[in-house]
Amino acid sequence: MKKKEIKRILIANRGEIALRAIRTIQDMGKEAVVIYSTADKDIHYLDVADLKICIGGAKSSESYLNIPAIITVVELFKIDAIFPGYGFLSENQNFVEICENHNITFIGPSQAVMALMSDKSKAKDVMKEAGIPVIQGSDGALKDYKEAQKIAKKIGYPVIIKAAAGGGGRGMRIVESEDNLKNSLLAAESEAVNAFGDGSIYMEKFIKNPKHIEVQVMADKYGNVLHIGERDCSAQRRQQKLIEESPAVVLSKEVREELLKTAVKAAKYIKYEGAGTFEFLLDENKKDFYFMEMNTRLQVEHTVSEMVSNLDLIELMIRVAEGEKLPNQNEIKFSGHSIECRITAEDPEKFYPCPGKITEWIAPGGGNVRIDTHVYAGYSVPMFYDSMIGKLIVWAPTRPKAIARMKRALKEFKVSGIKTTIPFHIKMMENEDFINSRIHTKYLEQKML
Repeated sequence: MKKKEIKRILIANRGEIALRAIRTIQDMGKEAVVIYSTADKDIHYLDVADLKICIGGAKSSESYLNIPAIITVVELFKIDAIFPGYGFLSENQNFVEICENHNITFIGPSQAVMALMSDKSKAKDVMKEAGIPVIQGSDGALKDYKEAQKIAKKIGYPVIIKAAAGGGGRGMRIVESEDNLKNSLLAAESEAVNAFGDGSIYMEKFIKNPKHIEVQVMADKYGNVLHIGERDCSAQRRQQKLIEESPAVVLSKEVREELLKTAVKAAKYIKYEGAGTFEFLLDENKKDFYFMEMNTRLQVEHTVSEMVSNLDLIELMIRVAEGEKLPNQNEIKFSGHSIECRITAEDPEKFYPCPGKITEWIAPGGGNVRIDTHVYAGYSVPMFYDSMIGKLIVWAPTRPKAIARMKRALKEFKVSGIKTTIPFHIKMMENEDFINSRIHTKYLEQKML
């Protein structure tokens, strides 16, 4: 296969991932082009990029989701490839198909593979075909209430209803008994339509108090698939991840090997290309795991995988897009433990959004402390986008040392002018259940919030 050199890359995103991508692209000796909305016109990384272009108004629909405007920028400024980051257009099949039709390199999977995995109910069927363990539930989207009633009786309550085109916990309801089934279906459908424009929903058996374990994979154009270890993302609030770490210390050596092998097998089966993540639920017995979904993009928490593998995943994505072969799995060496805390502009107890001007920003430092952020003293957090203002990541030789380092770094971190979740994260680093890896996906809602 002929290699295609990529010289100029458009970052179709904003915030910390845009700056993160600029750094890697420029480190590789390539040009980084950024788009921005009118709400982001004063953001400092615009002056770091090789080229900056205002794409539209403050609303995402007018700017970062404005496909015609982005394609116009690509053609006018002779862009070789688009890096989508996460959120916005990163998993938009229509956008990927347009890129393919315009002969624009999309740094990610093909539209066909993305379509295969984007509908969660269809993805589950594909994984069944591949021999991947899945949770019992409906075969595809539910047709009506009667079908839902029948399946729920068969697999037993509690069940969970999910939006087929969903993510981020939207269009999701846990149903404890048949008494709540009809109202939960209607609520989930309505929320799915409003959030994704698609009211299709499916049903699964609800696994009580599971761990959320995911596997980072990277695949090239030649059928080679690497795993970059696993992550424990169980510390969540309403399906929104708050703390992630790698490796997942609750796994035995045997279960870990099986989990990683399963993710690689799944990626090969669908002929995946680029960076992706297979998400699994680990049963309370810490032995049985089930495929939940695949994210066909880079994820927020890719940083902890980088820290334990000493790899730059964005660089690997670009090299794969250029047609390079990946190294062998045995060349990837893992060491130590990494933890990431998502720092958001929210009330640390009630988690209400808290946009506004940051008057003071003192970031932590020291060995093996990393902060991915785009904000600074004087920056105004806009109300139009996600509330995450940074990610604090640490590495240490062991998990206890990583927890101690994270706690120290969080206490060193000072942000004034707005409320942030830093106090919440400090509490978590002191929480005995977190320290002893007893956190499950519903823990925060049951015990702390």
